[in-house]
Amino acid sequence: MSTPNDAVATPDPRRWVALAVLLIANFMNLIDVTIVNVALPSMRDSFGATDAQIEWVVAAYILAFALGLLPFGRLGDIVGRSRMFMWGMVAFTAASALCGLSPSIEFLIFARVLQGLGGAMMAPQVLAIATVTFPPSERGQAFSLFGLSAGLASVCGPILGGVLIEAQLFGFDWEPIFLVNVPIGIAALVAAWFLIPRLPGHPSLSNDFVGIALSAIGLVLVVFPIVEGRAYGWPLWAFLMIAIGAVFLALFVVWTARRARQDKPQLLNHDLITNRDYMFGALVVTIYASGIPGMFMVISLLLQAGFDFTPLQSGLTNAPFSVGVLIASFIAGRFGNRYLRSRLAAAATLLTLGIGTLHFIVAAVSDTIDPWWFLAPLLIAGIGLGLGFSSLFQLVLRNVPPRDAGAGSGALQAFQQIGGAVGVALVGEIFFTRLANGFAAGADTHTAFAEATALALWYQVVSFTIVLLLVPFFRRGRGEGQDRPSAAPVIVEA
Repeated sequence: MSTPNDAVATPDPRRWVALAVLLIANFMNLIDVTIVNVALPSMRDSFGATDAQIEWVVAAYILAFALGLLPFGRLGDIVGRSRMFMWGMVAFTAASALCGLSPSIEFLIFARVLQGLGGAMMAPQVLAIATVTFPPSERGQAFSLFGLSAGLASVCGPILGGVLIEAQLFGFDWEPIFLVNVPIGIAALVAAWFLIPRLPGHPSLSNDFVGIALSAIGLVLVVFPIVEGRAYGWPLWAFLMIAIGAVFLALFVVWTARRARQDKPQLLNHDLITNRDYMFGALVVTIYASGIPGMFMVISLLLQAGFDFTPLQSGLTNAPFSVGVLIASFIAGRFGNRYLRSRLAAAATLLTLGIGTLHFIVAAVSDTIDPWWFLAPLLIAGIGLGLGFSSLFQLVLRNVPPRDAGAGSGALQAFQQIGGAVGVALVGEIFFTRLANGFAAGADTHTAFAEATALALWYQVVSFTIVLLLVPFFRRGRGEGQDRPSAAPVIVEA
């Protein structure tokens, strides 16, 4: 069991118990994406937070997670995946405690950054450890459990968040949604120490620290003014930051090309950057992933701040979407790698139809909202999201050479998270600007929130319509229509 090859040749008898530890860590990481949305109005009231600060509670985690995926994945190869996984568990658990004990909204945002980095330390190692722990004959069954845990996390997140907030445990309000991670994280860490095989690292490998810095600076410079610009009236410095961020991202591409010529490791393989099919697919992934996090941010604010829903009522109202994602995970698995473009087109159509219907429902709201109105459109949209992600990832990766498949998959997850962060910023800009204008025009609370949400939902309708229009531009790949096993499962974060 001292090497990955040995782990496969002689399976560890503890591998299924170790898998349970990996699933718990994966579940904690994924549920944190959805559980926060129902707590946003409570955080806003508790801290007297600004609109931009509420956006950052969501965007800070997503952006930190996105920035950390590739460098921490590489660092896991260097120091050992098991060691990096346990470091990530420690960081995520400690950051969760800091989130739950935050004395101010600024501290909470800082703790969310740390939590996102901790999640990024764990996530790349989880599937890698499972891959070398299980023999090929058992990997399909093991990987299917990761997809199931992701679906369950999306379903449980909003409901569990509502239950924890309404319970008012020990006099706390929203804090338990983070503090619940602490005992679970400690127990999982102890179990990991004894159960997960020690996979050796490769100290001879190196990380691309300049590439990490260039990409991180560039992305932060682009996202920060999108979130903060409205609060300051879109001053000149906001546009200058975006322009400078674009320059840093261009320098990242130049630097990566130089590293490739020198045959040195790159944060994002230059072969992928120059692969037009892959980069086109990465653009579609970014657009596709940009809609959902921002949508649930504004729906939670609509229901709780606009119409006095409790956090639990809000979570239950949003639950049909997560149920749809779970249903789609079972449907998508039966198709394998077949009908990828048709499945993506169907998914984009379902998302456009579901969210478009939701837009008209919200736009017609007057003094009350019936949660049953949301059931059908959210269920349809959830099926679309779950069905689309699996086919989209396979579409993008099918034209990537096998030697770049691992790096390509990891980079696509990073693009997915970047899309989510940018989407939160853009949807928040639309929502909060319209909300402020509504109150300034004398609209009552119900009307102002309904109009702002209805307008913000157009972002999702437009983004998924764009995806639908781009589907025909995906080229037919090698083995189109054949049912070939994927190297790893696609984890959908709703």
